[in-house]
Amino acid sequence: MGKAKKSPDEMTFLEHLEDLRKRIFYSLIALFVAVIPGSIWASDIFNILTKPVTKYLPEGQNKLAYFKLTSPFMVYMKVAFLVALFVAVPFILLQIWYFIAPGLYQKEKKYVWPFVIFTSAFFILGALFGYFLVFPYACRFFLKIGQDFQAVITVEEYFSLMLKLLLGIGAVFETPILIFFLSRMGLVTSRWMLKNFKYAILVVFIIAALITPTPDPISQSILAVPMLALYTFGILIAFFFGKERRTRKEKKAGADLAG
Repeated sequence: MGKAKKSPDEMTFLEHLEDLRKRIFYSLIALFVAVIPGSIWASDIFNILTKPVTKYLPEGQNKLAYFKLTSPFMVYMKVAFLVALFVAVPFILLQIWYFIAPGLYQKEKKYVWPFVIFTSAFFILGALFGYFLVFPYACRFFLKIGQDFQAVITVEEYFSLMLKLLLGIGAVFETPILIFFLSRMGLVTSRWMLKNFKYAILVVFIIAALITPTPDPISQSILAVPMLALYTFGILIAFFFGKERRTRKEKKAGADLAG
């Protein structure tokens, strides 16, 4: 007879490490596969990514500069990996779910597809928000300040700044998903979140200041307002799906049975 398969709760620490290694390996394979189409259209994609700055460049300038011979190649490779990340993010999130699933209750494992779909959607939505609203404003702000000088913007500097912004805002937009799981575990409640709303405002503006490339309050507010909206949405999530509400339902069901 074959060896009985262990339940997730019986897995040893080394077996958990082996599972983590497997999930990372699968994620890297997905990334490398997704790099192929990204590398094919890297030039076209980079031209799209530069639109937030090229439309504000002085008249006669429509391209970014580079000082190293290898810079264009390296930037195109980074663009390919950025595209691969956005293409492969649902699969990577699925691997994350499979890794944490053993620690979840059976009834909570049914959230696998909502988790993958909504987490991917919020991440991509955050990146699009940064590309269409935050970054164009930042580019216009800096170029307006430097209008008395000759702009020489390198492809490396520009892409590094954009990468930080897109990934940072994409991660920030995962706030409702994070609150969902924290509330399910009973670590936060809607009441606690409402009580600490004033502190949330402070934290939100600090995060916005760290992510946005400009120091002015307008660009920070452009990011902070949707972050506060996401926090408010998270309060509703904690109210409807949190452990506190679930416990009240269980107590009520017990009282009904006792009655």
